[in-house]
Amino acid sequence: MFRPVVLISGIVIVTVLVLFNTTYTVNFHELAIRTRLGKPPEVEKEPGLHFKAPFFIDSVSKIDTRLQLVESPLETLMTRDGQQIMIQAFLLWRIDQQGDAPLRFNASFPSLEDAKKNLEPLLQGSLREVGGFAFTDLIGPKSKLPDAEAAVLADLRRAPPAGVLPVQVGINQVVLPPKTTTAVQRRMATSQENLAAFETSQANALADSLQAQAAAQADIIRNLAKVWGAEIESRGDREAARYYKQMQSEAELAIFLKWLDTLRTSLSGSSTFVTDMSRAPFHLLNPRAPTDANGIPLPSQDAGGEPIGGAGGAGSPRGAVGAGAGGASAGGVNAGTGSP
Repeated sequence: MFRPVVLISGIVIVTVLVLFNTTYTVNFHELAIRTRLGKPPEVEKEPGLHFKAPFFIDSVSKIDTRLQLVESPLETLMTRDGQQIMIQAFLLWRIDQQGDAPLRFNASFPSLEDAKKNLEPLLQGSLREVGGFAFTDLIGPKSKLPDAEAAVLADLRRAPPAGVLPVQVGINQVVLPPKTTTAVQRRMATSQENLAAFETSQANALADSLQAQAAAQADIIRNLAKVWGAEIESRGDREAARYYKQMQSEAELAIFLKWLDTLRTSLSGSSTFVTDMSRAPFHLLNPRAPTDANGIPLPSQDAGGEPIGGAGGAGSPRGAVGAGAGGASAGGVNAGTGSP
């Protein structure tokens, strides 16, 4: 009974050892390089379970194909405009899986750490491409930092290490050395002052232009107003001349109408006053006023109180004229709604 158990256990152990030495697995983020005695190595890229010769006949090494990170220390360099800066960058890279690139990587670097150590000085050297940009191109909302990163990446791709594929370069720090910070601040202040002066001069020039345009337009409007005013005045003079000519043909009627207008204006309010009804135009309220050949009442006195020839015989009555609805007259005429 003891022997069969030992035999079965031995067979199981041997089977496990054989399977362990004849199989290997490849993860989805790995590739395997299988080396056999006397034959060139082979690359296995398919994930899953694979077989190999046992023991020392086949040896398998695995390489991680995921992105790897390399960072550079702060590097001092000079920009295109002569500004000294300190810059730090990082590189994302992976194993190149095209052709025999994995084999060349495996032959050049024993491990990923050795590859990172080799890439770090290469990244520092490629940062010199940033020197082709001005300092103002590397800062601000309109910076050309992506262009600088692309230039560094292109330089790394020109001659990459064996089996290494540079994927992305990023600049994560751009700082100024302590000695140059003050000078840069002064230069930036001077630049801002110059920009402010330029904008001010442009604004002043624009204001002067607008003032000149406004003055020219105002002159045009004034000239047009003068022309229109002269035309209106000329038209009024022509109308007045025509009116005066018509009035001259009927001078007495014109005077009588003027008296009526004056009388109407004088009695338009609600007031009572004493006046001499022998003078124009209040003589029109005197029923005893003399008349001319056309029956138009005439004043007995002129404006100076002197009798007017040909109008006598009526005396110089004085009365109170009431300019309203209920004005009473004293020895004269009620110029309201009452009767004389």
